[in-house]
Amino acid sequence: MNQTGVRDYNERLLLSMIQRHGAMPGSDLARLVGLSPQTVSVILRKLESDGLLRRGEPMRGKVGKPSIPMELNPDGLLSFGLKIGRRSANLLLLDFAGAVRAQVNTAYAYPLPDALFAFLEQGMEELLQKIAPELRERVCGIGIGLPFELWKWHALVGAPKGAFDAWRGLDIPEAVAAFSDLPVFVVNDATAACRAEHLYGPRRDFGDYAYFYIGSFVGGGVVLNDTVFEGNQGNAGALGSMPSTGPLGESRQLIDVASIHLLERRLVEAGLDASVLWRQPQDWSGLSRYVEPWIGETAQELAKAALSICSVIDFEAILIDGAFPAEVRAELVERVERYLVTQDKRGLIAPKIVAGGVGENARAIGAASGPIFSQFLLNRNAGLSSI
Repeated sequence: MNQTGVRDYNERLLLSMIQRHGAMPGSDLARLVGLSPQTVSVILRKLESDGLLRRGEPMRGKVGKPSIPMELNPDGLLSFGLKIGRRSANLLLLDFAGAVRAQVNTAYAYPLPDALFAFLEQGMEELLQKIAPELRERVCGIGIGLPFELWKWHALVGAPKGAFDAWRGLDIPEAVAAFSDLPVFVVNDATAACRAEHLYGPRRDFGDYAYFYIGSFVGGGVVLNDTVFEGNQGNAGALGSMPSTGPLGESRQLIDVASIHLLERRLVEAGLDASVLWRQPQDWSGLSRYVEPWIGETAQELAKAALSICSVIDFEAILIDGAFPAEVRAELVERVERYLVTQDKRGLIAPKIVAGGVGENARAIGAASGPIFSQFLLNRNAGLSSI
């Protein structure tokens, strides 16, 4: 198997269909993609020989011999995914079926390149030691998800002025090349989260939806025609930059009024240890006095933002996920639905409000999917940079 080369278009097509629709026999694949059964059979045998596919359990019909569905081989490909956040970083190893094999985490006051690349180098070695030696040759790349123009956020995360200048103009793939020869793919962290939801979240019937991911700062993504869409300049789904207003009518963005950093600030002002928000596993049960009002305020802002988005594109649904416990997500979704009822909806049909299904790991999982999809699957709107 050529780990770094480009797969044949039809190979990518069949792999993509199986990834999206699940295991299926060659006859069904042939009908779905418009290729002859003989052509599909040849390609499937090659993909099986390469270790990318494996045979599933026979499917017995009413007549004739049972058909054999082909499914992705989880061991066929693996990929590293690094999420760089404002308060923590997460590195994981993702397999071809979308399962996390192992992961490591680190927390900090604010992210700086040297420390993060040291964490990446050490973490990759640690994760490789947790899998069988023969699988290490199946790692096809490193995906890195981080906020674009990170240096603009130093004030909001409490970093000294100039501390983030090291990120300005930094060539991330070149920096990683100092300790790894794996190809590197860089993507916006919120877009990565949206991709993880679209690829590995619960299968739904939504072909068009907007996605909010709430971390230290809120961000998002857009899915159109069943594909994550990023736009010509990568601005599609930059939902955190949506205009909003402050309590005195001053101009704000959504990141200023619907982000976890606001809750973090309140904890600090109350003399509490705000690092509890980023610890794994997550437990916010002792913070209800502060979390409850934050949910209410955030839900109001998301309800207004949801209608603004749907006035431009007729989204079927708005999905909400974030770096918080599942019970916080459920309460936030319920409150957004409640506030949506009271909004001025003249000329609009309100979208469905749905909880995301991937959770806190979404950004790292979406980042890890980048190398796999860019090299082995059809990924028309990836918007990833690769060196």
